[in-house]
Amino acid sequence: MRVLATYNIKGGVGKTSTAVNLAYLSARQGNRTLLWDLDPQGAATFLFRIGPHVRGGVKALVKGRTPLDALIKGTDFNNLDLLPADLSYRRMDHALDQFKHPNRRIAQLVKPLGSGYDVLILDCPPGMSLVSEGVLRAADTLLVPLVPATLSMRTFEQLTDFVGKAKQPRPRILAFFSMVDARKRLHRETVAQVVGQRSDIAQAIVPAASIVEQMGPRRLPVVVLSPTSPATAAYEQLWGEAVALGER
Repeated sequence: MRVLATYNIKGGVGKTSTAVNLAYLSARQGNRTLLWDLDPQGAATFLFRIGPHVRGGVKALVKGRTPLDALIKGTDFNNLDLLPADLSYRRMDHALDQFKHPNRRIAQLVKPLGSGYDVLILDCPPGMSLVSEGVLRAADTLLVPLVPATLSMRTFEQLTDFVGKAKQPRPRILAFFSMVDARKRLHRETVAQVVGQRSDIAQAIVPAASIVEQMGPRRLPVVVLSPTSPATAAYEQLWGEAVALGER
């Protein structure tokens, strides 16, 4: 089972939009796909029209009293399931800290899912925490959305340093520019300076577009809402780059 995670230290950069669209593209390609919404805000869970509730809460989940496969919900799309968020996930760090090796626990929890799924996508909350350390051990690839601005690039350097200091096994990083507004000079210049210059930054560029914002009220992936839009093309390109990275 291939494990990808959408992650950034910062919030509001397009992690959930990416997770939802790539999960859909993975499923459309024929992969048995599971999206785990690890963010207590539950945005991905909302977008798939599923209630944010995990029986027994985060404590039962992390301790293994409630197996993950018993919590999985189907979505409206073939080959695509969801492990929903729960408000108790805000205490996941505390639950993980009860284990001798807390950064290994998420990997241990998801390992049995490999018999039923080809691709697992983790939609992660922002920040540096035990949850993010656990994600680093569980994921093969980190997909990191970046807003093209100075502070965002600084945060990306902090993230790469954070990953570089993590214990092995460590995931590969594939960052990409998100919410890009071509009308803004800073966005254009930042993208031009970076894309093609670093192997850990994808060629795909996700634009700032109203159709992406429509995911919320319409509760559908962009790829379904507008199959021929530039945003859909960007997510399709990003999925292709992520797949290619995994095959190297």
